[in-house]
Amino acid sequence: MHSAPRNSPAAGPSRRYGRRTVLALAIATALAATTVEAAIGLVPASHSSADTEVRIHDGRVAVPMAGGTATIDPATLRAEARTRDGRTVLLSAPALRAPGKPTGLARTEHGATWSYPGSGLKAEARADHGRLLVTFTATGGNTSLQWPVTATDPAAESIQFPRGEGLSLPVADAFWNSAGGGLVGDEQDISSQLSLPLWGHSLRSGHGGVSYITPTDIGSSLTFTSQAGRLRATAKHEFSARGGTREYTVALSLTDGSPVAPAVDYRNWLSEHGQLGSLSEKIKKNPETGKLLGAFHAYAWGGARRPDYVKRLKELGVSRLWLGYDSDDAPMTKADVDAARSAGYLASPYDSYADGQQKTPDSSPNTVWPDDVYPTFCVQKADGKPQPGFRKKGCYLSSQAFEQAERKKHYLADRTRPLVANGADSYFLDVDAAGELFQDFDAKHPMTKAEDRTNRLARMKRLADGTYDPSAKKPRPLVLGSESAVSWANEVLAFSHGSATPVDGRLWGMETGHFDSRQEDPKDDDAWGGYMPEGAAATFFKPVRVSDFKPEHRARVAATLKAMYDPAYRVPLYETALHGSLVNAERWELPFSKLPDQKQNRALLAMLYNTPLNFVLSDKDQRNDQNLRELAALQKYFAPLHQAAGTSKLTSFRRLTDDHMVQRTVFGDGTLTVTANFGSKAHDGLPGGCVDAKLQGKPAQRLCPSKVIS
Repeated sequence: MHSAPRNSPAAGPSRRYGRRTVLALAIATALAATTVEAAIGLVPASHSSADTEVRIHDGRVAVPMAGGTATIDPATLRAEARTRDGRTVLLSAPALRAPGKPTGLARTEHGATWSYPGSGLKAEARADHGRLLVTFTATGGNTSLQWPVTATDPAAESIQFPRGEGLSLPVADAFWNSAGGGLVGDEQDISSQLSLPLWGHSLRSGHGGVSYITPTDIGSSLTFTSQAGRLRATAKHEFSARGGTREYTVALSLTDGSPVAPAVDYRNWLSEHGQLGSLSEKIKKNPETGKLLGAFHAYAWGGARRPDYVKRLKELGVSRLWLGYDSDDAPMTKADVDAARSAGYLASPYDSYADGQQKTPDSSPNTVWPDDVYPTFCVQKADGKPQPGFRKKGCYLSSQAFEQAERKKHYLADRTRPLVANGADSYFLDVDAAGELFQDFDAKHPMTKAEDRTNRLARMKRLADGTYDPSAKKPRPLVLGSESAVSWANEVLAFSHGSATPVDGRLWGMETGHFDSRQEDPKDDDAWGGYMPEGAAATFFKPVRVSDFKPEHRARVAATLKAMYDPAYRVPLYETALHGSLVNAERWELPFSKLPDQKQNRALLAMLYNTPLNFVLSDKDQRNDQNLRELAALQKYFAPLHQAAGTSKLTSFRRLTDDHMVQRTVFGDGTLTVTANFGSKAHDGLPGGCVDAKLQGKPAQRLCPSKVIS
């Protein structure tokens, strides 16, 4: 019952079936190396106090920041930075619809404050860890603010944002400025549609860039527009007392212009605030988590759950594997799980706390609850009606209602205990970390979106540390994963399925077959496939190409796949921020075999980013032998690389050619260096379509996916 792709307005397929240098810093030599560790610098401590104080002059506020001084005009909220080498960088154009005439501008101990009586907002600007930190607080009723307005500097060259793993788009790119890019006019919820609460832009001629972090992501969004053929991004925040979104903070930083600099800034932010998880520590607490290192991921159907199939995988040389299975009428048995464990694999049931509905012959077991959970736990909308559930069946369930009930009832334990009675050592909790948060207006279990997030984190933590069952003699920790995990869940999760996928909203039309028709109407294109045949549903197992779709839909399909998988636009923002915290893979309904024309690039991206591929397996799949051969060959190459660097941070990302077709990553202090050539011509001895991976102290190993896949 996976939720929809993040940019989709609808729910997703059934689980049952289904971000010269601008900074003249003391660390210039490190910046010249373009390692992402040096992408964000702090103001050197040796500078005079005059350089570190917030000042007010001519009605404007000057705030020191790493690499220069930022100035913000309270009357318009236009913000710029004067760099140490004497240039001016536009941090934000004036706010769209200024919040009114500012009053009470004054210095404080840590910064400056002012107010907007006309709109009921108070503002503060201060320096924080080399950043300009601006906070707005609503003192009256509901209002909104559209600021900052970014990538508006005439020298802006590219814009980065974390759609899934991440994109860096040339601001003047014709595709992305057109309807074909599917981006212009798109308002993306930062708390749910972006995988990290950040974005940024780079300036041309190596003149640096700017990073933006919005820790108050709930109630915030990012909208892309095109003006004179150039992209810009404007943030908006909705202030609501009842919704718990009365405060809005943006942290702005100068960067070296690396396309992953915003993610470096965010990783530093997480570390500064004690919010950065460690995969190494998770492995220490639960050694089973170590089995994720080197493992590919696969969902098993039919006989692929059984010992004989596991034996075949092992014989093919698959050393490690995460094996997931759906909650249906034929789950993995104890014998199946024992076989997987003996092979060194992880076995994981699927579960979800999202939906509740009445039991029917075709209802998923995950939607059926005891007692009166349904309908009394339903999330209630502001109009008093229940929030419709998955595919508008039943309702979405309130995490607050569950949390309140835990005092007397133990639904978490009662739900989990039988699912892991077979010895399963991993657990996939769908939706919880995906960021689709709800406000509940039911007086019996009222909840803001922030409280919903807190509840989900508590639930996931109990599953991860094994304290979900108060009756157990000792905790039984589980290797926990969730769907398309947003960064706030990085401390509790071991893995995520979907955060690697830069989902384009049009993907939903491809998957459901509804390009121009309503969901309740017959499909207008069946190319993707449905839920037959049994045991190898076409929606997961049938390979699809652009040419498989109807002629009138092919341009949209081609544009969607370009937006998602063109390596010229892809950058590892998520991995830069969170590699070494959790393991990240693509969405489950987009297994490696589903898009044959994208296989080569997907394989190269996985090796470059040091992230596992996701498969679906079934003995009833007519391409089963081919699927297994590809999985075994690719996993054999991947395993030693991930086992060596899976717990390390991504410390460098570089594009080695002007067309961005040759890219390089470094993990740790040179633990692993990977160079991928997405082009058709050789570069420095590396053939097109191939990747070289070099572990420290060892010779480089080459993989050319075209020799493996078919």
